[in-house]
Amino acid sequence: MSELLITYRGVVYPWQCDHVGHMNVMWYVGKFDEATWQMFAMLGITPSYLRGQQRGMAAVEQRITYERELRAGDIVTVRSGILEVREKVVRFYHEMRNEETGEIAATTVLKGVHMDTGARKSCPLPVEIIERGKGMIIDYDPEQ
Repeated sequence: MSELLITYRGVVYPWQCDHVGHMNVMWYVGKFDEATWQMFAMLGITPSYLRGQQRGMAAVEQRITYERELRAGDIVTVRSGILEVREKVVRFYHEMRNEETGEIAATTVLKGVHMDTGARKSCPLPVEIIERGKGMIIDYDPEQ
């Protein structure tokens, strides 16, 4: 089993905060999305692979839990891991932390489907990506 990998580092900017002074939910999603693409690259799902093979990844499910507020100036790190890899599906986890306090600010579980962008249909992941993903599976159940 693998440990969570760092897939994003950044800061909360004042313009990312809402009327009550904490980072707006749209920015949590954005930072998690950036982490997703870093994790996909670690799997071998790189921009050149996607363009060259006419493939894409479509998010079909996402659940976010907000634990603690983040405010302007907070340093943020996202750590990620694979929960499950199947023929056409990758299910994964992100954990966003306030680096100064170590507190978890938010978590998300996502399911992505590998697709043929020409046919606009799901298609199998390459065996080497599935095997790499299986090696990155974390020993964690986000449902508990």
